[in-house]
Amino acid sequence: MNSDPKKTVLVVDDTPENLNVVKGVLVPTYRVIAAVNGLLALKLAEKQAPDLILLDVMMPDMDGFEVCRRLKANPQTADIPVIFLTAKNEIEDETSGFDLGAVDYITKPISPPTLIRRVATHLSLVRAQAVTELAHAAIRMLGEAGHYNDTDTGNHIWRMAAYSSELALAAGWPEDRAEQLELAAPMHDTGKIGLPDSILKAPRPLEPMEWEVMKTHAKIGHEILGMSSNPVFQLAADIALSHHEKWDGSGYPQGLVGKEIPESARIVAIADVFDALTTKRPYKEAWSVEKAMAEIQRGSGHHFDPELAELFVSIEPRIREIQKEWSQ
Repeated sequence: MNSDPKKTVLVVDDTPENLNVVKGVLVPTYRVIAAVNGLLALKLAEKQAPDLILLDVMMPDMDGFEVCRRLKANPQTADIPVIFLTAKNEIEDETSGFDLGAVDYITKPISPPTLIRRVATHLSLVRAQAVTELAHAAIRMLGEAGHYNDTDTGNHIWRMAAYSSELALAAGWPEDRAEQLELAAPMHDTGKIGLPDSILKAPRPLEPMEWEVMKTHAKIGHEILGMSSNPVFQLAADIALSHHEKWDGSGYPQGLVGKEIPESARIVAIADVFDALTTKRPYKEAWSVEKAMAEIQRGSGHHFDPELAELFVSIEPRIREIQKEWSQ
């Protein structure tokens, strides 16, 4: 990748006058490289890895559609956003470009303000996507870190997160909030990274004092995740602190009762227990869905929020679908 702090834009057009116009508009803000034909554009895209490509449609030998098709077929260039530059404005032409993976069209003659704003907008989207990918990677790592010593959990935290999201939707959560819960739920045991291996890997029942240490993982996870003001991490902090609380007040670390427990933690508690029951472990066989659902019902009003427990049982068909999806 180019070390220039400016973003790089590749402009592809077989007409030098058009290239000069685009370069004149963009050069004050961006590093601009140019290609006068499709073949050279493909070579430059692979070698220079531009942040954005402005691609003329009507070119001899290889038109812009074919260039775009080849760009998207190459793993090295597939993720580079492409904006078509064209004098053609028929709807079917635009549809063809979008079907190939283009993100926008700019019609000729080019308006400098339009060009500047469209380029800036799509580069901002690229940056936003990179931040999102970074956040998801951090979430995945924190989720895995909390279960680093649990060698037999497999996909437990991700499957459990999907159950949690589905139950949240059934409880009336907006879709975007349920998606945040699905991201937050896998981090519920992040605090276990602060516990000694002698406790996490003990090949025997824990002694009373060891069990008290084990319980501290809830507060440790809350402290770690609460360092961020991001709503996903704030949600995860609440879950980390309260997912071992019980409806009747017999849980830990605060002994909360009923709706004193955050709803997010009440949801995750059901999903977590259900998945643990239906997963095979070295010390037990996997329970059937029917048996696990019956156990959730038995815990209703004691371990679990009775309304949420009833809802969870009511969405059993969807829970089975998620279980099947994660077993493939």
